[in-house]
This record gives sequence, structure tokens and C-alpha cells, in this order.
Amino acid sequence: MARPDFWDSRESSQEVVAEVQALKNVLEPFNDFCSELENFQVLGELAELEGEESALYAEADEVWPRLEQELERLELVSFLSGKMDKNDAIMTIHAGAGGTESCDWCSILLRMYSRWLDEQGYSYEVADLQPGDEAGVKYVTLTISGKFAYGYLKAEKGVHRLVRISPFDSNKRRHTSFCSVDVLPEVDDDIDIVINDGDLRIDTFRASGAGGQHVNRTDSAVRLTHLESGIVVTCQSERSQHKNKANAMRILKARLYEREEEKRRAVHAAESSAKGDNAWGNQIRSYVLQPYQLVKDLRTNAETSNVTAVLDGDIDRFIHAYLRSGINS
Repeated sequence: MARPDFWDSRESSQEVVAEVQALKNVLEPFNDFCSELENFQVLGELAELEGEESALYAEADEVWPRLEQELERLELVSFLSGKMDKNDAIMTIHAGAGGTESCDWCSILLRMYSRWLDEQGYSYEVADLQPGDEAGVKYVTLTISGKFAYGYLKAEKGVHRLVRISPFDSNKRRHTSFCSVDVLPEVDDDIDIVINDGDLRIDTFRASGAGGQHVNRTDSAVRLTHLESGIVVTCQSERSQHKNKANAMRILKARLYEREEEKRRAVHAAESSAKGDNAWGNQIRSYVLQPYQLVKDLRTNAETSNVTAVLDGDIDRFIHAYLRSGINS
């Protein structure tokens, strides 16, 4: 990378940068853990010098469980060596077959992921949200910031199936609903995604749904249409048209990057087929509330009967099982 001609070939230089970054994704957390382990060793030696009554033993007892947790996280990070795994993420949840049922299911998934993100300490914003006609949400797009956000959340990409007694059915019949979850990595600044002005149509309009009176009275919402690819991105969560346009551009760049990556793959379906059609037969995970309670990931066979905890955001078992399975490699 220090060679004068390193940046002459944009494509080859980006490949090297991506490879270096993938190595850093593993080595940096490992080096941090080694430093903490050395500090723990010094703590133990000092406690030994002070004798059995040393208060340092109690401190060591508090530190050790945290080191065990960090060691487990380090193991997971070793699976996050993809060139985009460290990046922020863009998640879209879209209601599928099932009408109002699926819109309600979409809002439940939004709550589930929001709680998981809060628990993990990630920051996130709603870039776009379309309420359902009667209840729930038709679709929602979140921009998520934090280390390895994409690396972890890519495990959620696919169709999620819910089976329950419908709260909207007066006859209390069992219904099946579907939602698709799509996750994209936010594109690094050093990756050059060229968007020509002539290939872009920009429309502004009044935002719909919640957001305050100011949002709904002004043309603050922005819709970007990339004419060459047909990709359409809408953002309407901010009161500022400028901010909505900036968010829409971030999402558009991520989708264009993903589109180019798919072209380069020897097997076109390696990433995109994981989502499939938003209906029966293409789900990655089933959430059954009736006639029994079970959440099961169909890729890894990870499962739990504690459906309430899962819908409250306890999805680590599924994400970790996906990463350890090597499916994403």
C-alpha cells in the first residue's frame, strides 16, 4: 500500500484495502483482548504478593466473567472477516403475503430488532416508514450505526414466517404471515460508487404518517430513482429535505454496491437467493405461537420455545448459530 503506484488501479487497490480491513477486523479485537488478559495476569500476581486477604482477589473475581464474555465475543468476531462485516448496516423490513396480518407482523419484527439494537448499544434511525392501511407497518428502513452492525445483522436476511391466532379474525382462526428482511452494508467512503446526475431523478413530496405537523406540511420527503438500474429509494423521516436526500443517497449507494457485487459473484444467488419470494417455502425462520410455541431457524436448526423472549429482542442464539455455521462464508 506504500508503493507510489498502489492507487493507479482502483479495482485492485480496493481489493487489497478490503483484504487488509478484513484482517484488522479479527486482529484488532484479538490484540485488545490480549492486553486485557495481561492486565488480569498482573492483577493476579499483585494479589498473590499481598496474600490471601488481599482485596484484589475480589476484583479479579469480578473481572474474570467479563473476560470470559469477551473471549466468546472474540470467537464470534473471528467469523466476521468479510470485507464489509465491520460496516454500518441498512435494514429494510417489508410486509409480504397476508395483508393486515403481515403489516402487524412487520411492526412486531421492528419492535424485536429495535430492542436487540438497544441491548447491543447500536444507534439507529428510521429512514423511511409506510404505515399499514389498517394496522402495523407495510415497510420500514433503518440505518444502523455501530461496529460489525452488518456482520451480525446479515444473519437476519431472509423471509420470516409467523403462525398465530389472528387478533384481527373474529372467528379466532390460525393465520400464517410473512415478512422479508433485507440487510445491506453501508458503503465505505473509500469505495467509489459513481452516480451521474443524468442517471438520477429526484422527486420531493409531503411526508406521510407520523412525524409532526411540520413534516406533513412541507415537501420534505425525497424519492431518488436511479434510472439505469431502476432502484428507487424513499426517505421521509427527517424534517429537513436536505437530510432526507443525504440518507437516501447513502441507501442508494449501498444498493448499487450490492448490485455490482452480485454481478461479480460466480454464483449469482450466493447472497440474493437467501431472501427469495416473500411467501411460503422461502422462509429462513419460523415463529409459531399456535398450536404450540417455537421459534426455529431453518438454516441452522437453532430453536427455542421461549417465543416471548425472542420477540422481545433475544435473538443472539440465532445470529451466533448462523455465524458459527459458516453459511455466510
